[in-house]
Amino acid sequence: MTILLSTLNARYAHASLGLRYLYANMGELQAQTHLQEFVIGAKTTDLLERLLAWQRPDEKLIIGFGVYIWNVEETTRLVALIKRVAPEVLIVLGGPEVSYETQEQEIVRLADYVITGWGDISFAEICRQILNGPKPIMKIHAGVQANLSELTLPYQYYSDTDIRHRTLYVEASRGCPFKCEFCLSSLDKTAWPFDIDAFLVEMDNLHARGARLFKFVDRTFNLNIKTSLKIMQFFLDKLAAHPDDPVFAHFEVVPDHLPDALKAGIAQFPEGTLQFEIGIQSFNPEVQSRISRKQNNEKAAENIRWLTSHSHAHLHVDLIAGLPGETIDSFAAGFDKLVAIGPHEIQFGILKRLRGTPIIRHTEEFGLRFDPYPPYTILANKDLPFADMQTLVRFARYWDLIANSGRFNHTLPVILGDAPFANFMALSHWIYAQTDATHKIALDRLANLVTKWLCQERGLDPQQVTTMLGKDYAGDRKHIQSPELLGQPRSQLKPEANNKAAQKRQHRHMQTS
Repeated sequence: MTILLSTLNARYAHASLGLRYLYANMGELQAQTHLQEFVIGAKTTDLLERLLAWQRPDEKLIIGFGVYIWNVEETTRLVALIKRVAPEVLIVLGGPEVSYETQEQEIVRLADYVITGWGDISFAEICRQILNGPKPIMKIHAGVQANLSELTLPYQYYSDTDIRHRTLYVEASRGCPFKCEFCLSSLDKTAWPFDIDAFLVEMDNLHARGARLFKFVDRTFNLNIKTSLKIMQFFLDKLAAHPDDPVFAHFEVVPDHLPDALKAGIAQFPEGTLQFEIGIQSFNPEVQSRISRKQNNEKAAENIRWLTSHSHAHLHVDLIAGLPGETIDSFAAGFDKLVAIGPHEIQFGILKRLRGTPIIRHTEEFGLRFDPYPPYTILANKDLPFADMQTLVRFARYWDLIANSGRFNHTLPVILGDAPFANFMALSHWIYAQTDATHKIALDRLANLVTKWLCQERGLDPQQVTTMLGKDYAGDRKHIQSPELLGQPRSQLKPEANNKAAQKRQHRHMQTS
């Protein structure tokens, strides 16, 4: 019997932690188990050919697929083709997308078995039953939640190629004690820690092999401060020992829980080595209460201000539009408040209805209408009709292109002025009216659009705008080749280096590549 562990990652640079956990815990079946990762967007028949190349005459082939919101449609097509060409191949599904509302999904109908929830040990057990009997009777199996101390950690199965070219995902804990209704982690009873000493031994081994980028998937990294400090000290020791070959660590942190001991540790990290993802989601207390989100807004704002002023950490802060009861005015107020606090990036997200999340309990009262196809984005609610929601979607896209790109750092404050949401919304409306597009806008064209808007709609002096854009261009030479702003060729733009912008782009690349 040959067993394949497969998934379609969102991009090549993402290495699947879930598959490696399954592989690490296959026991005596590991010798006949193989990893086969793909990337979304590939031709389905090409993936089919590569998978079926593992098939041997008179021998069972089991393929376990990790199914997620970003790959479920393509994985469904792939499973359908497998069953059309080689129906004898056994398909076992797992992952968050098939763990809830399971029976209504086409991919579940096509598959032989489905594991809901934790699959670390349950996948191997199903394979044993297929191989040795008795054959599993039920199609859908609730995954067994093992004690974390019983799991074999997967980090040795990151290959040398993974270490050189891909993001390494790691976790010091699983689960989340909070109950935010838009998040799958709200279904967890609590958070469970791995043994910190055993975990750090694995991190040390990765570092010795050349790993320098560590992205933690823990939902609440700073929940246990003693553990957080121990992990941070590990990275600080590596930075001290190898200052010319620094590590970079990415954590998701709770914004209103930043005691002095943690601040002291954070303050020691040099620039370019630490990134925090911080979920604010909404500053509206009524909305927070409605979706079971507990957050001290003033403490959260105070902590983000401290991080921007007293640390070198790069801050990526999230807001979500479309939450039940959040009007466009209340969202705008929260957005303006966050801009004033000054994080490096504001991730403007649109609410999604992840399968199994309790957010659906508000569907009727607040008229929530979601796209039935992945990623299940909200289309409208009683406070935000479809047309208004579309304007927010476009705002989010242009915000990524202009604000979060780091390519307009000198120009952005002028765009935002003293009314950030209103001014950027005006720019968003104007760009869409000029282009009828939110994607495939070349950077040169975008810069010219911003320039024209500032001059024609805001009445700014063309030379002032040219100077501002020139500073941004000087810091982005490799991205912008031959622009002309208001008729000014590149040679007339001031060659001012923009090192901070370049550093910020590097941080973003390390996070998303």
